[in-house]
Amino acid sequence: MKQLAILGLCLSLSACQIVPGQGPLASQIVDNAGRSAKELSLPRATVFALMPMDTPTARLLSQYRARTLNTRFGFGNGRNSAAIGVGDQLKITIFEAGSDGLFSTTETKQISFDLIVQPDGTGAIPYVGDVRFAGRTLAQARATIKAGLEGKAVQPDVIVTAMGTASRTATVSGAVRAAGLVPLSLNGNQIAEVIAKAGGNAAEPYETQVTVMRGKKIAKVLYSSIIENASENIYIYPGDQIFLTRDPQTFTVLGEAISNRRIEFGSSNLNLAEAVGLAGGGSDNRVDANGYFVFRFEQREIIEAALGRDKFQTLLAKGMEPDEFNRYPIVYQFDMSKPDSLFVAQNFRINSRDVVYLSRHPAVDLAKFVAMVQGPVSVASSIRDITTP
Repeated sequence: MKQLAILGLCLSLSACQIVPGQGPLASQIVDNAGRSAKELSLPRATVFALMPMDTPTARLLSQYRARTLNTRFGFGNGRNSAAIGVGDQLKITIFEAGSDGLFSTTETKQISFDLIVQPDGTGAIPYVGDVRFAGRTLAQARATIKAGLEGKAVQPDVIVTAMGTASRTATVSGAVRAAGLVPLSLNGNQIAEVIAKAGGNAAEPYETQVTVMRGKKIAKVLYSSIIENASENIYIYPGDQIFLTRDPQTFTVLGEAISNRRIEFGSSNLNLAEAVGLAGGGSDNRVDANGYFVFRFEQREIIEAALGRDKFQTLLAKGMEPDEFNRYPIVYQFDMSKPDSLFVAQNFRINSRDVVYLSRHPAVDLAKFVAMVQGPVSVASSIRDITTP
């Protein structure tokens, strides 16, 4: 009975964290997931989502991560960058059928002049007036000018040629060999081509982080993902900003792994099984097989796909907040006691700056408490034996 009472007290004290421990137990992480700071009575507690992992979910997440740019901006097309914009230099050529027209003479039946699209998006055409150019294609501008000359010129025809495309540029900076403004062609340019025009990336593709900013939208992806996935090689639009950073891919392992440290990927991609292996694996007599976790800030679209939009909205209502890159906190849980657990771990790709946490088994706290109790008891018994006649 005394042993059972001690056992019950040990488990109770372990749950209350009276016993020293390296991080939370798996049960504590699961219990705190999805709960508001008010529910936890912790005013500054982070509200996070919890996602138990299986093979289909791991594959779903990999598919979303493989098309981060596409998901955020859409693939696009070249036509979106073919419109005329403010600051573009155009060459207008007008032809007439007769020699006594507005622009023709006995020596020539055409006239050419240069035009720069003004800040209000217009440009002046003789005998037509101010013509709207911004937002229109060359063909649309030609049709507008030609229609404006009907009844004034002799069977007029018009050619509009782009001589300078100041409005169709993208900014490429950071870890490239020739940073600056990159002009976009009328056919459109995909991101890999735009980076190549800036001299190409200066670091290895799997160590190069590509950040794309378009208006208020922003997305980050490894350059190797753009190379490996055609859907990520999106079209770049005028005004887009592309920033490349040499960013060695690392993750941190904590808890009951053999080695707690920050580790570099050393390759273009890494899965959970490989990550745990790089840390020496879990301690056989200490780690909780149901307590393998990956802590991460994830894109909203990915969390909604994994959890469902309704559950995500519930977490937002409870106070879940994004980081500076509009990513939300989520914890992925792996049960390594299941027969297919290694397949799940192989399908789950590690992201840079992930924290892989291996929680300890509750029995570890029990053993610690028993040792804490037995020490003073043994000393007291020894003293009693010595002092007892």
